[in-house]
Amino acid sequence: MPPTFPASDIIEQLRDTHAKPAFEKIPIEKRERILRAAAREFAGQGFASANINVIAKKAGISIGSMYNYFESKEALFLTLNDLSYHLIDAILAATDLEEGSLFDKFERLLRSVQVYARLYPEFNQIYQELTSEGLSHLSRQLSGKLETVTARYYRDLLREARDEGLIAPDTDEFTAAFCMDNILVMLQYAYSSEYYSQRMKIFVGEDALENDEKMIQGIMTFIRRALTNPET
Repeated sequence: MPPTFPASDIIEQLRDTHAKPAFEKIPIEKRERILRAAAREFAGQGFASANINVIAKKAGISIGSMYNYFESKEALFLTLNDLSYHLIDAILAATDLEEGSLFDKFERLLRSVQVYARLYPEFNQIYQELTSEGLSHLSRQLSGKLETVTARYYRDLLREARDEGLIAPDTDEFTAAFCMDNILVMLQYAYSSEYYSQRMKIFVGEDALENDEKMIQGIMTFIRRALTNPET
């Protein structure tokens, strides 16, 4: 099973983040408490309206201590994104992405996204916040770290499937990778955003959020029909 938030073992592994060195020296329970309070505040209020004084109070520390651990609200926000990256990595590490075809692996990714989205809704909301124009200066920094890894992974999968004759020989792996990742992102948002959950219900049906298997099978049917080599 993947770790559950606040994921002590994942937080323990955090190194070279945007936090000050003093943050790594405090007990793990205290780090968890601070990051949990920060995740809830940023997810609930958004970056611009989040209040670092409120975060400090909910974490049970003084504002002076908070600034001893983080240079600014932005540094705290970026540290949460560092944690999010490690959480996603842990989810993927628990997912078998070695065996089976392109379609088998993508289905496992979909299921992992459902698990991640339900376990860590705050991080989904924070990730969504990064897509806003107001945080474009941060999204340029962070998108390259995560998106480059996933883009390369999808393209490699698609090239391998094309070489094996599983998908059409004229499949453009760059466009296909982009579309596949967008499906995962939209699915992820649907489990943590009221807007996107309502959007899913409009398109798929009122039971979409409660019927995970329906979503998986519907998406996989679409992906297989879109990519499968018609000559096989």
